[in-house]
Amino acid sequence: MGYNKTWADDPSKLNETEVLKLQKDGLEILNEIDKYAKEGFHAIPKEEWNLFKWAGMYLQKPKEDGYFMMRVNIPSGLISYEQANTLAGIAKDYGRDIVDITTRQAIQYHWLTIEQIPDIFKRLEAVGLSSVGACGDIPRTIMGNPLAGIDPHELMDTTDIVNDVYQFFQRNSDFSNLPRKYKMSISSNIYNAAHAEINCLAFVPATKEIDGQEVIGFHVKVGGGLSAKPFLGQELDVFITPERVKEAAIAITTIYRDHGFRDKRHRARIKYLVAEWGVEKFKEKLEELMGTLPSRGTDQFVEWNAGYFYGAHEQKQKGLSYVGFNVPVGRMSADELFELARISKEFGNGELRTCNSQNIVIPNVPNEKVEELLGHDIFERITINPQNFIAYSVSCTGIEYCNLALVETKERMRRVAEYLDENISLDTPIRIHMVGCPNSCGQRQIADIGLQGVLMKGPNGMEEAFEIYVGGTLNHGAKFNDKLKGRIKGDEIALVLKKLISFYKEKREENESFFAFVSRVGLPSLQAELDHILAQAAS
Repeated sequence: MGYNKTWADDPSKLNETEVLKLQKDGLEILNEIDKYAKEGFHAIPKEEWNLFKWAGMYLQKPKEDGYFMMRVNIPSGLISYEQANTLAGIAKDYGRDIVDITTRQAIQYHWLTIEQIPDIFKRLEAVGLSSVGACGDIPRTIMGNPLAGIDPHELMDTTDIVNDVYQFFQRNSDFSNLPRKYKMSISSNIYNAAHAEINCLAFVPATKEIDGQEVIGFHVKVGGGLSAKPFLGQELDVFITPERVKEAAIAITTIYRDHGFRDKRHRARIKYLVAEWGVEKFKEKLEELMGTLPSRGTDQFVEWNAGYFYGAHEQKQKGLSYVGFNVPVGRMSADELFELARISKEFGNGELRTCNSQNIVIPNVPNEKVEELLGHDIFERITINPQNFIAYSVSCTGIEYCNLALVETKERMRRVAEYLDENISLDTPIRIHMVGCPNSCGQRQIADIGLQGVLMKGPNGMEEAFEIYVGGTLNHGAKFNDKLKGRIKGDEIALVLKKLISFYKEKREENESFFAFVSRVGLPSLQAELDHILAQAAS
């Protein structure tokens, strides 16, 4: 180890998980996977189940059945032709044909067994991919601009920076024992494509005049995160030049590792450290490691595009376009991924780009070939022109596979969106995010309408239900959505949403967005309307 675990001096001040992590580092599970694959799931001690998170794996529900979910890191969402085919092949051979795109641009599998993991790891490694660190108390995959390198709206290409930072933290035992999970984003896109405010650490586009020259670089936000108690990232008064991004990422991660809270696991994220210290003290600690830094420059964010890139758009490379498609709630089959890779190779350079909106982009298509590309049958479902509600629907995995979820989400969100598309016509999008528990992998806090799964007592016992939150955004300062009182049964949520959205459609001003409508009419008016809807349903 290259550092001193100062928190080990007094184990009585550590939570149970921290004590276990002192006994065995999470990355050590990588040395035992081959053995367990030969011996079978029954040979894995129960106390080691959680260590598989460091390998990017969670046990599905019920854990005793021995099926794993796996996330594969896709830094900035950039996937080569060879990688896409490998990812599709793993889903085909081992993952029951399911490929999920996550809200952090990763690829997620289900139904994997321990016997299959060594071969999956070999396949991933052969094409430069890894699941290591996709879960666990460790730096996760780095979110970025899915259009990096081709984006007319980026100040610079961040591809190499993201890859450099990502590779530094991969399997790095100096940073494999953080207080909790740790999420980074690095993007120079002026439309906040990487959701900066909800990351533990985010580098965002900025400029500053230095020695009479305008320099492109980054501002730094720290302490963002969702879960049961969400925080927006706060900006440090520093300007980071591109060549110092990795140094800054290492320094900030070191501060978190050495000073983050380890007594109560539910308040161990970096957001709690930032909230207690404040940004001025955090900056002081950063400059102790990096030296004096330039003060902040000029923020270059224009607005927030929520990670959506539908349609064909010209790249900064003359004559080429990128084409953005909707993948309904982020789920596709292995054959669909194979076909997307094939088409991208035929019409572009074979690349695919995943978005945190759970969608996909095909880049580098000659302008004159876009129409021919769109003529393929696959683009009837994975389309550039999705209907309004399915286009902006996001869902976590849900109870189908996740141990933490209370309700089913993925397929339900798709059905709800289809119902709304059949019954409501709107000329403005409404972003609806559905999550199965307070951990918010589906990022419900930033949605126009967030749906959080809960359980409620019914005549036949506990039933799946949802709470409704309204008015979230990361635009212009950002705001998390607010809860409306009342719980709605899972099989009634589509109808309730139809009536609530119809209220918006009837009362809104011309071209008024749902967020602006919520801000104007206020929560009491929306609460009164929801109460009326629920009273009608009960009568």
